[in-house]
Amino acid sequence: MVEKSELISNKPPSPVTLTDHARKWGRWIIEPIARALAWLGIPPNVVTVIGFILSIGVGVVLALGHIRWGGVCIILAAIFDALDGTLARIVGRTSRFGAFLDSTMDRFSEAVIFLGLLTWYTRLGARREILLIYATIVGSLMVSYTRARAEGLGLDCKVGILTRMERTIVLTAGLLLNQVLIALWVMAILANFTALQRMIYVWQATRQEEREMDEQMAPGQKPL
Repeated sequence: MVEKSELISNKPPSPVTLTDHARKWGRWIIEPIARALAWLGIPPNVVTVIGFILSIGVGVVLALGHIRWGGVCIILAAIFDALDGTLARIVGRTSRFGAFLDSTMDRFSEAVIFLGLLTWYTRLGARREILLIYATIVGSLMVSYTRARAEGLGLDCKVGILTRMERTIVLTAGLLLNQVLIALWVMAILANFTALQRMIYVWQATRQEEREMDEQMAPGQKPL
């Protein structure tokens, strides 16, 4: 009988995402900075925490209503967000806790940035923007949760139209162009749609796994 883990390993890998392309294209910027940090002896986890602190700064800037400056600051925070993993590989200090810390700080970073926007629009009494921010936060959390839950089932679930990289690009563009409302509409709709895409992907993958297990099961082992 074929083991469940063998069936999962035979599944086709998830498609290459924009995040994968961005890491490849941005390597010529990120790697020299990461090598400089390695030479200074700065640990990868410290870089992760610095990135989160910068995100707090972004949230404060947005809460004060400096929308375009918030977009500029997000770019700086995003660079630090990309540095920790590269630095860990360069110094040979990749770890499961480092990956866990990075993912956790990513969620906190995104939340604190939206908290800044939420604070600003609450002061303005902009109900539509407040509702869209809430919907975006829910979608963002569900995109992350569906991937984490799928990985708990042994599935690599990176599919979807609006992952964190795309959300960051849309938000940054909206802030820099002072078109936050449009950016919020895009993120609120597509983030939740991405979570739905991942649910469908996991449903299809688990159904395929169950069919393959039934096909490999000996006739005498099949339930009556």
